[in-house]
Amino acid sequence: MSSVLEGKRFCACALPGGEGKGRGLCACARPPAVAPGGRQGAPSGGRLNSNLRAVAGPVPMSGDPVREQRARWQRKRGRAARELLETELSYLEQLHRVDTFFVAILRAKGTLKPAQRQAVFGPWESIRSASQELLPHLEKAHWGAGLQSFCPHLPLYISYAANREQAKTTLQERLQKSKQFRRFVKLQEGRPEFGGLRLEELLLLPLQRLQQYEALTEALAENTSPGSPDYQQLSRAARSVAEAARQVRAIAREQENVQQLRRIQGLLSGRQAKGLTTGRWFLRQGWLLEVPARGEPRPRMFFLFSDALLMATPRSLLHPLYAGTFSCRALYPLAQCRLDRVFGHTGGCGGLLSLSFPHEKLLLMSTDPKELAQWYQSLAAVTSVKGKNIS
Repeated sequence: MSSVLEGKRFCACALPGGEGKGRGLCACARPPAVAPGGRQGAPSGGRLNSNLRAVAGPVPMSGDPVREQRARWQRKRGRAARELLETELSYLEQLHRVDTFFVAILRAKGTLKPAQRQAVFGPWESIRSASQELLPHLEKAHWGAGLQSFCPHLPLYISYAANREQAKTTLQERLQKSKQFRRFVKLQEGRPEFGGLRLEELLLLPLQRLQQYEALTEALAENTSPGSPDYQQLSRAARSVAEAARQVRAIAREQENVQQLRRIQGLLSGRQAKGLTTGRWFLRQGWLLEVPARGEPRPRMFFLFSDALLMATPRSLLHPLYAGTFSCRALYPLAQCRLDRVFGHTGGCGGLLSLSFPHEKLLLMSTDPKELAQWYQSLAAVTSVKGKNIS
C-alpha cells in the first residue's frame, strides 16, 4: 500500500537551509515505541482497524466507473487517515520524550534560567498539549472535528518557527559556556529513545510535523466527498494548515536571508561597508571580470541583492586589520538598470553583460560561459521586476 507521505522529504534537510541534512529519517517519521502513560505506540487493533475500515468504505464491484472512482477516493482517504493517526502517535511520543528528558529536568534542576529555557524550547509544552487534544479525535475517526479543533493551535507553530534562530543561538551559547549543561545534553542525547539524534535536531520536530500536517490534511480534504458530513471541516482545516505552513516557510526564508546578510557584512570592511546589506534580500555572489574602457579585464567579487549590485575587491592578505575581507568599490541600484547581453570578441567566454545606469555603464565577463548565463538570468529577473515597478 502506498503512503501519502511517500516520496516527500519531511526530515530536517527539507527545511530551508538544509538543517540536519544527512541524518536519515526525521524522528517523527520513525515507528513509535511506548507512548506517554504506558500507552502503546498504536491504539488497539480492533478499534483502529474498524474505524479505518469505516473511512475507507466497502469496495464496490467493478464495471461502474463512477463507483470505482469513489472507491479510489475512499482508499486514498483511508490511507491518509491511517498515516495521520500513526504519525501523530509517533510525533506525540517524541514530544513527550523531549519534554520528559530535557524540559522537565532542566526546570527541576535549574540548569538553565527560565528565560534561557523558554528561548531554547519555546512553546514546546503547549504544542504537546495541542497534540494530546487532537489524538483522541483521530482515534475515534473524527477527522473533521478533530482537525478543526486543532487549527486554533496553529499559531503555536508559527511562533515556534519565529523563535528558531533565537533557540539555536541560545543553545549554542549555553553549550559553549556551561560545562554542566553540555554534559547534561550529551547524556540525554545518548538515550536509546532518541536514536542518536542531537537536541538541535529534536527541536526541529514541530516544523517537520507541520509539513506532514499540510500534506495529510490536504489528502484527506481532496479525497472526501462534498456530501460527506466532515467535508467542510476538513476543507477549512486544510486551508488553515496550508496558510500556517506558508507563513512558517516565509519565516524560514527570512531567517536564512538574515544569516546571509550577516555573513556578507562580515566579509566587507571599511567605513563604506557599514549598513550596506541592511534591509536587502540576498540572491547570489561570485567572481566576474570587470571590462574597463581601457586595459585588461579585472576580477571583482559581486554580490547581487533584490535592489542593488555590489562590486568589491579583495583586500591584501598582508593587511593588518582587514586581511581576507573585501573593500566595496561600488553599489549599483538596479531600479533604473538596463541589462543587455553582448556576444563576440570575448574569446569563447560566452559574451559580455552590459549594465547601463543613468550615469555609468558596466561591462562584465566570465571565463565560465555557464556562470555568466546564470548571472544573466538572475540579473534579468531582478531588473525586469524593477522595471515593471517603475513603469
